Amino acid sequence: MCILCSDFITQVHWTDQRKESTNGEVIIGEGQRERQRERLKRVQLCNEILALYKLKIRDWNGSKFILEDAKGNTRIVHDLGVLWHDVQELVGKAINPLDEYLISTMKNKKG
Repeated sequence: MCILCSDFITQVHWTDQRKESTNGEVIIGEGQRERQRERLKRVQLCNEILALYKLKIRDWNGSKFILEDAKGNTRIVHDLGVLWHDVQELVGKAINPLDEYLISTMKNKKG
């Protein structure tokens, strides 16, 4: 249980599992630094996409994420699997991650 938000961590998202694990273990110990580095890279990539919707996401203590809009409204995002659902709630409309405008904008950013 998270002592800050009283939330049970019932399942581990596949992006936070050990690469060699098949039973859903979370990386601890010496692999923690690499897990955190990969997690922050995912946050950076998400922020490139979310900027189009005037949103940003940040890591929260290595276990959850905080999604925030330009007005300061926030949501606790449990894992990247529920990110689009929470984005739609903050934006107030359906979001399509395969939208042609989104994809072309991301391609143009990459050069």
